[in-house]
Amino acid sequence: MSAYSAPATLNAAGTEVITTLNGKYISLHSASPGTTGANEISGGSYARVATTWGSESGGVSLGSAVTINVPASTTIAYFGIWTAATAGTYVDGGVLTSSETYGSAGTYVLTPTYTAS
Repeated sequence: MSAYSAPATLNAAGTEVITTLNGKYISLHSASPGTTGANEISGGSYARVATTWGSESGGVSLGSAVTINVPASTTIAYFGIWTAATAGTYVDGGVLTSSETYGSAGTYVLTPTYTAS
């Protein structure tokens, strides 16, 4: 199992991600999600997982840790934030500090944070 606390630097509407857009579902991506949420991994028992955002303090908010199932033969390098567990609207995302390749199925623990800029 891998563990990583991923920082997400979102756009100037950082608070909007949590309140207005309800961005709480975390995804994993094999390459940059760009502005659309592209390259989301799939297969096995992978599914987006909901985080619970804490109160903003000094422009920073911490989400609860999420454990995401990763299918075998998958490389992850980015994460995303969505408004729904399936479909929904892609809000934003970021790069993981290092990509990881899973030869067999596993889990990835991610603690999302955002800094409103």
